Amino acid sequence: MLAKINSYGLQGLEGFPVEAEVDMHSGMPTFDIVGLADTAVKESKERVRSALKNCGYNYPVASVVINLAPADVKKEGSYYDLPIAIGMLVASKQIQILHKDCVVMGELSLKGELRKIKGVLPMLISARQAGYKSALIPSGNAKEAQYIDGLDVYCADDLTQAVEFLCGQQHLDPVPISKWMACGSESSHYDFKYIKGQFSAKRAMEIAVAGGHNILMIGPPGAGKTMLAKAVPTIMPDMSFDEALEVAKIHSVAGILEDGFVSQRPFRSPHHSATMVSLTGGGNKAKPGEISLAHNGVLFLDELPEYGRRTLETLRQPLEDGVITIARNATSVTYPAHFMLIASMNPCPCGNYGSSVECTCSASQIHKYLTKLSGPLMDRIDIHVEVDNVTFTQLTEESCGESSATVKKRVDAARQLQRDRFGTKIHCNAQMTSQDMEKYCKIDSRSSALLQESFEKLQLSARAYNRILKVARTIADLDGKAQIEVQHIAEALQYRTLDRKYRV
Repeated sequence: MLAKINSYGLQGLEGFPVEAEVDMHSGMPTFDIVGLADTAVKESKERVRSALKNCGYNYPVASVVINLAPADVKKEGSYYDLPIAIGMLVASKQIQILHKDCVVMGELSLKGELRKIKGVLPMLISARQAGYKSALIPSGNAKEAQYIDGLDVYCADDLTQAVEFLCGQQHLDPVPISKWMACGSESSHYDFKYIKGQFSAKRAMEIAVAGGHNILMIGPPGAGKTMLAKAVPTIMPDMSFDEALEVAKIHSVAGILEDGFVSQRPFRSPHHSATMVSLTGGGNKAKPGEISLAHNGVLFLDELPEYGRRTLETLRQPLEDGVITIARNATSVTYPAHFMLIASMNPCPCGNYGSSVECTCSASQIHKYLTKLSGPLMDRIDIHVEVDNVTFTQLTEESCGESSATVKKRVDAARQLQRDRFGTKIHCNAQMTSQDMEKYCKIDSRSSALLQESFEKLQLSARAYNRILKVARTIADLDGKAQIEVQHIAEALQYRTLDRKYRV
């Protein structure tokens, strides 16, 4: 007898329908899986065999052929254990299911329990878009379905419960739909009010967050660069539901989705020993890397020159396009990568060049250190800010600066102006296209003259010119100005430290 069970597979961030066809006929007992199945799928026969026996079902003594259609698309993962087991029970006439249009997915333990699987969220979303009305998943993935409206998602603990539900012998309530609420960072250890001094750096951080701009901090060790970066989540604007859904899909595929969804913007801080694949994504299964896991959030690279040159150069295309395409022999996957880059570095090997402490490095050592970062990469960083040592007086003063809550109000106001300006097309000034800049970044003659003088003196590129205008647009938004004025251009030009000072 031939049985067909609906399931779903995953390719990148998109699910695709898979039909598990199970056919049994007399002959030597065999078990074959066809349809471009990887090792994890082929090994399912042992998990299914033990699960059926341990749940009290008969393992059919027959020639079993399982086809995962479409046969020309590679199938990966352990999603197909449950549909294969259900299909074998139907094909061997042990059960007769009523919910024939239900999408079934899940991994089986040898005991027959259903285990949590990766990538459920994007697969459920794709199933809903394809017109399916119900799905059956492991109970461990229940929280991932709580914000998916328009699809009845049922959860089972084990194979027996799944079989009884599909046969109409047991009633299961669908996962209740919850109302999603955004929230800011819960951490108060890095509130801006606890950062002594560094007023110009905090101002630069505020501008960077308000416009989604990339920022590089340059300064001696112990000046507070890392603390400034870790305080950024406390002033980040709250995510919209669509942004949170994008992040949740990526984290679901990576298997790191906690509590079933996300409510805060991601903050990723990989160590400088991170490889190119871990940063950009890839491997045999083309999984998302750190730059995709930081989508709609922050990627913090501390001690930037310590990263491998080849690793850093892979950031150039994602910083420009907001996506990363991972091409492999068997597949090509595109992941979103709209992140705000925060980087920090010392100005020289000893860390004191340009600070109040005497530098012990030679000119050649400083040049070698700074040239670890290529010009094209630095061009893609909008704001360069110097972070000097804090004085003893600043460290010991009792008065606190502005709190993160106060700064966040200004950031939220600026982001609201940008949402009103761009609609749903883009989220912030840093994502403006050339057409958007032509419309919203017009400058007067005084601003144009200042920009021209700086352009020629600093030998800026066209990309740097555009990024200065975008930063100026954000500064104007923070001031509540409809037009960019000369003081906004002047402040934006101040944030080109590498162009102005560190030419060696």
